[in-house]
Order: sequence, then structure tokens, then C-alpha cells
Amino acid sequence: MKNFLAFSLLFLVSFFAFSQTRIEGKVVDESGIPLPFVNVIFLNSSEGTTSSENGDFYLESKKSYKALEISYIGYTTLEVPLKNGDNLNLKVVLKEASESLDEVVIYRGKTSKKNNPAIDILRKIWENRRKNGVKEFDQYQYRRYEKLEFDLNSIDSALVESPIFNGMEFIFDDLDTNAFTGKAYLPIFLNEAVSKVYGDNTNGQLREELLGNKNSGFSKNQTLISDLKDIYDEVDIYDNYLQFFDKSFISPLSTTGVNNYNYVLRDSSFIGDKWCYNILYYPRRKNELTFSGDFWVNDTTWAVKKINLEMDESANINWVNGVYIEQEFDVLNDSVFLMTRDFFQANFALQKKKDARGVYGKRTVLYDNYEFNKKKSAEFYNRPLNKFQETKYDKSDEFWAENRLESLNGDERGVYDLIDTLQTVKAFNRIYDVTTTLATGYIELNDFDFGPIYSTVGFNDVEGLRLRAGGRTYFGFNDLWRLEGYGAYGFKDNQFKYGISGKVLLDRRSRLTLSGGNRRDIEQLGTNLTNSTDVLGRSLASSSLINVGNNDKLSSINLSVLALEIEPFKNFTFRVGASYRFLKPASPTFSLDYYTDEARTQTASNINQTEISTIVSFTPGRETSGYGVERNVVNEGDFPTFFLNYSVGVKDYFNSDFNYKKVQLFYNQPWMVGGFGKANFSLEAGKTFGEVPLGLLNVVPGNQTYFQLFNTFSLLNFYEFVTDTYAAVHFEHNFNGRLFSRVPLLRDLNLREIVGVKGVWGELSDDNKRLDASGLELIAPSNEPYYEYSVGIGNILKFIRIDAHFRGNYFNNVDARSFGVTAAFGFHF
Repeated sequence: MKNFLAFSLLFLVSFFAFSQTRIEGKVVDESGIPLPFVNVIFLNSSEGTTSSENGDFYLESKKSYKALEISYIGYTTLEVPLKNGDNLNLKVVLKEASESLDEVVIYRGKTSKKNNPAIDILRKIWENRRKNGVKEFDQYQYRRYEKLEFDLNSIDSALVESPIFNGMEFIFDDLDTNAFTGKAYLPIFLNEAVSKVYGDNTNGQLREELLGNKNSGFSKNQTLISDLKDIYDEVDIYDNYLQFFDKSFISPLSTTGVNNYNYVLRDSSFIGDKWCYNILYYPRRKNELTFSGDFWVNDTTWAVKKINLEMDESANINWVNGVYIEQEFDVLNDSVFLMTRDFFQANFALQKKKDARGVYGKRTVLYDNYEFNKKKSAEFYNRPLNKFQETKYDKSDEFWAENRLESLNGDERGVYDLIDTLQTVKAFNRIYDVTTTLATGYIELNDFDFGPIYSTVGFNDVEGLRLRAGGRTYFGFNDLWRLEGYGAYGFKDNQFKYGISGKVLLDRRSRLTLSGGNRRDIEQLGTNLTNSTDVLGRSLASSSLINVGNNDKLSSINLSVLALEIEPFKNFTFRVGASYRFLKPASPTFSLDYYTDEARTQTASNINQTEISTIVSFTPGRETSGYGVERNVVNEGDFPTFFLNYSVGVKDYFNSDFNYKKVQLFYNQPWMVGGFGKANFSLEAGKTFGEVPLGLLNVVPGNQTYFQLFNTFSLLNFYEFVTDTYAAVHFEHNFNGRLFSRVPLLRDLNLREIVGVKGVWGELSDDNKRLDASGLELIAPSNEPYYEYSVGIGNILKFIRIDAHFRGNYFNNVDARSFGVTAAFGFHF
């Protein structure tokens, strides 16, 4: 969840901003049945809202009003007088108008897909949607102002008196009320950013230049800022699916929307000088990722002028009790509408109930200064943006007065002042320290971080109980250099292990980085097909507390690495490295032996190997934060990865034993499949040229743990298949509850169905088989590709996933497993 829930509790601030008029209540008919989507506005004003599906409404204004006007098709319009100040817990009863009774039904049940004027208008929107906005022009540019805010919501006496806030009671002196929910809230974080955006529709290029950034107390923490911003990606309402929270919500303007929404033509009126139709929409079924709301559309250009979207209460999504989106557009000419305001609010909570305490996430984006058809050179778009300029995070009040496109209200202004006070309070710093440790896995100790704490304890057949402790230097998020290391001890083998690495950023513009390190440890070789460049890397397979069968095929490794890396283009890196490794078996029951003479009479157990590698990687669409030697990936799992490695083993250098050449390719592609969930496909292929022993061959990665390990085969044992030429594919699809949502009773559990299939083909040359003296039976899946498939259920208790795996062939292999179960744990929306 991008560390959102943990970070949200770190920043506890508040200030004063009371609204002068607050209205809250419920609309029902004469039988007491709640009425949804009723118009509720302040009399003789443009300030209003609509009631929810349960008839509830909340409305506030900084102005004073004397009455409400409540109207609904099929019912008599009602004026409700208001007293000064708050008017809460109102119950409004509407009387039916006898001449319009037939119009009421369309709001409560399924609407017709035929002879429905709302759907006729929807078809016009589909025909003209590509003519709206900046897509109409070859080139465009505009100024963009973004305000991101997080608030602690549902403040009550129990929370105020909680011991966790001892010493910070003053933050609750003044509270505000949310304009959409009516709940008291406490602002806890605010970030503002102004950017200049350039785009070219002829070649798909985009460039965004940050002009200024300001936030409450954490002005240079790009990790925090980026993680919080990434909870919501900007959406285009004309797309069939709106993607955020790693989910695909069905847009009410989707070409398939008639299968998911009911539509009602509710009203028509002038908005500005444009005649527009008002269309109401609401879901046809529960548990789907849909919205309720309405939109106004122009009657000639069929461009949407204004739209609001409120997530359906039954949507299959975790930790989110509500989502509300508003978008507004302005008219450039008779055919082009441009976005001017984009507002998003989500209510994050651990419990799925209306009054659950949680955090509001609010994001407001405003646009102005549009300019078109001003062509920029390719060099302009390709120019690196990652040079950190501290002046952009320290802009003057005059800059913000000129570039802030929406004034801050009182409580927002107070965040900047009060966070400075909170950082001097010991109670606040205690909360910050604990939650930061839980989120990052490191304990902050001045300029050194201790951890990661989650890898402290492990177990395997060689080491027995294993304890590990480590840390890293950390002077700031944009450190130009970093040292990291760890020490570990096994209580069965009574051996001390360690690892140390360092890296330095030599040039920020090209991201020229020098890195190196050394590790002496126990490792399960063959847990992945593609080489890892992390000298401190360690797989769960090496120290899992629970295993299937024996876990004694472990190796002692002494690995030294030195590498130089550069990023000439965004997300394209080129790496040249040299490594030296010493391998030997770590268990008396395991052997890496190989023959050293043609007569096959002499053997060696240890491997000394020097290797030079060149690696090219490309991650288009990856977004990062920070400008130091290490950067934080913001949109993890949302972009493709291309990896190509060409390495050469060099004999005799540093007593190296073998000459060989190796080529490896890795490709991973995640994608959202419309409203049918998210899929992930990966391909790995490689070949080793030359004779090498078991310790240098490509072991098809098995998994003898009960946990999911990325791109391993869950029913293969360690060293069950060994190759020098291979090709492997992995495919998984998570339907995100799409199928279960159609099953009565089952839909209420919000479970998510997952299917997967994986396979590998490989060969092992006769020369490499002859070289091996380990005593293992080396088998490659050459007769036919090995495959296995799986079905799983996710979102059990919101954080557990269980998969059942089935072997497809090679049942006669030694100790072959035909069935297995793995589990995974994590917090996902």
C-alpha cells in the first residue's frame, strides 16, 4: 500500500477553520423509505449536493443561508427553513406528486437499455470523446498546481483522550468538518507543487518540470511525497476503465457502461452559455468496481462539462471506505473542452464500516495557462530532469501567492505552522520513530539506520537457528554515497557470516555510479534463473523457518563485486561489472564436485571463478523519487522490465577455473485487463557456451518453502532440473473478485480469484554432464517442457492469499511432488 497507512499516522497537526453553515440529514418518502440521488441545495444559490443511496446528505458553506431546497423527480419540491449555525440530524419527508409517479421507478431499479434518452446521449459521447481536451492538438503546454492533503477523520472524545496523544492534546483544540462526509477531521499533512507540463501528441512525448514544492515539515522527503501522491493516478473519464489503487474501475462513460450502470436523463439547463444535459447513473450490481453520481454534457459537442463519481459502497476494495471524484472542464472553443479542476478524496480505514476511524486523502489539481501547437525539439523532451535543485523546495511566499491557483483555507495554512511545533514534542517523535520503523524496516539512529529488522531470524539445515543484524549509513534521502552491511551467526554450524557493500554517485546528470562489495555467507543457489547484481542479496529459500523436505543443498559463497553503471536515458541503464566468487558445499550431504582431468579420475569440490558482465536494463514508465545514489521506485509493479546480460568467465585470472560465455534475457510485463483484473507475464531465456560444473550451471528454480517466491516453480525441489540452455514463462491473472462478485453469498466475502500457469524447457549438454561428479542425477526438461498450474484465493481476511499448485508432468522424478500449497501475506487495496 505504498506505506500509506503507516505514514498517515506520523503527522499530527491541526488549525482553525469553522464553516458557518452545516447541514446533515436524511431524505425519505412518506413510507419512511430512503430516497437516493435527491437534489439538496441552499435556496437561491448554486451550492448543493445529492443524497447518497441511503438517502443521507451533508452540506456545508462558509456563507449563511436561511433555507434548503430539496427536489426529486416524481415528488413535490420542498423548502426546509434553517436555523442559524448547524442543522444536524434533519429528517426530510418528500411527498409524491401523483402526476409523475411513473418517473420514480427509474431511480430505484434497473433502467432499460432500449429507448433510453440517457443512453442515446451516451452514444454521442462515445462518438466524440477523442475530440475533447489536449488530444485535439499536436502539441500542448500548461501550468499545473497540485495540493495533496491527509486528514485524521472521525475525531471523537475517545480518540482525544487516548494515551497515544499524551503531550499533544493541544492539536485537538480546533477541528474542521469534511464537506462531503460531515465527519470531524484533523489535517495531518499538506503538500503543494507547481509544475509546467509539455506534451507532443505526434510522438507521445511528455515532460513535466517542477517549479516549486512545499509541504508541512518534510520538505525534502521525496519518498514520502511520492508514495502519498501515488495512491491516486490521474484519470481520463473518457477511458473505459479508471485505474487507481491498483484496480480498474469501470467508467460511467465506458462503451461497456450500459452493462454495469443504470442511466437516467434527469435535467437540462444552461451552464455558462452552453446548454447541457444532466445524466444520473448508479450501479446495476453490487461488489463491482463502479460509481454512483451524475454528469453534465454539452448538447452540441457532447463534451462533459462537469462530472462527479462516488465509489459504490459494496466495491471489492480494501482499506477504502469511500472515494469521491469531481472533474470540471472549461470551453476553449465550440469543439474543445479542457480540464480546469480535478478533485479526488478517499477515506482510508482499517474497518469496512461507515463510522470507522481512518484517514482522508484529498488531492486537488488545477490547470491554467494552456498553450497549443508550440513544437519543442526532441532534445527538449529527452533532457534529463533528475538534477535535484533545493531552491525548488524553498520558494518564497511571493512565489506561492502568484502560483497557488486555489487559496488555502485556515486549517491548511495552520498545518505549516503547527507541524514545526509538533516536531519539538517528545510524544510526536515517539510515534514518528515507531511508525517509520514499521514502514521501512529500519530503526533510525542519527546518521545510521539499523536493520532490516524483518530478516533478523532464520533457519536452515546447515546453520540451524540463524540470527542476523545489519544497517546502513543514512544522512539524508539524497545521499551521494551509502555503505551497507550485516553480520550473521548460525548456532548449528557455529560460523560467523557477513556482507558489506558501498556505492557512490559520481555524476548526477548521467547517474554514473560506482559500486562494490563482498559477501561470505550460506546460500541456496538456483533460486532464480536471471543473475542478481545485488552483492547483499539473499533469498527466503536460504533461511525459511518451514520447508518441504530436506533443505541441505546449500553452498558457502565468498563473492566480491565491482561495477560501474550509467543511465544515459531515462530508465535505461548500462552496467559493466567484474565479480570473483569462491563456492564450496556447505553440507556434508551435498556436493558440487566436478572432474578435473579427461580420464575422469580426479575431482575438485571448490570453484574459483572470475566473471566480467555487461548488463542492459530498460524500465519504461518507471517513476522514481529522489536524486541520490539510491532512489525510491514510486509505481512498483506497474511498468515492464527488459533485462539483457552478457557475461564471460575468464580462466586463470585470480586462479579462476573456467572459460565460458553466457547470455541471459528477462522480460516482465504487468498489465490491467480492463475490468477483469490484473495479469503479469514474464519470460526468461539463456544459454551458457562452454563446459562448466554444477555450481555455474542454470538451475531451474524450485521452491521447497510454503511461501510464494517470485518466478520459482512451486512443485520443483532444489536441483530437480539443471540446464545450460533454457526458456521459461510465467503467467498469472488476478480477477480481483470479478467472478466471485456474481455468486450470491460468496460476493459478500470480497474474495479474489487467481489463476496461474508456468513452464520451462531446457537442455544440458553431454559435455557438462560428463564434467559433473556431484553424484546428483542431472536432468533437464528437454523431452517436453515442464509445467505446473495453480488456482488461488486472495484477500482472505484482507491480507492472506492461498494458492493450490498442480504438477503437469515429470511425475517419475525422484521425490516429485504432484500437489502443493503456498501462502502469501500482504496489504493490498
